[in-house]
Amino acid sequence: MEQTLALIKPDAVASNAVGAIIQRMEREEFRICAMRMLHLSTHEAATFYHAHKGKSFFDSLVSFMTSGPLVALVLERENAISHWRKIMGATDYRKAEEGSLRKEFATALERNAVHGSDAEETAREEIAFFFSTRERA
Repeated sequence: MEQTLALIKPDAVASNAVGAIIQRMEREEFRICAMRMLHLSTHEAATFYHAHKGKSFFDSLVSFMTSGPLVALVLERENAISHWRKIMGATDYRKAEEGSLRKEFATALERNAVHGSDAEETAREEIAFFFSTRERA
């Protein structure tokens, strides 16, 4: 079994899409190992997105991710990373496949509803950023 981090971003929380997104996770046979709602500080968001520091969109991304609460989850299933990324859809919601979460819930390139880890190493780092070992079932 593989684990990945999933974030339900502030835009999706604000539009009351959390329940629908979690229902989709469960329909796709993900097991939710940990879940919490939190509001990132500017420092936390900048640290989490450190790989994008220096890029033109970094400041607006940090601003968006601190604009309201988000939901962080640890999801588990076979091929969790690749399957979650498929369910999320393309980063640019306009290019996302029909039926993907971003096609359904995103409203702008940055406001694309969800986040998912892109590789096993990234997943381990991202999960550890949001959850202690004790919090992961």
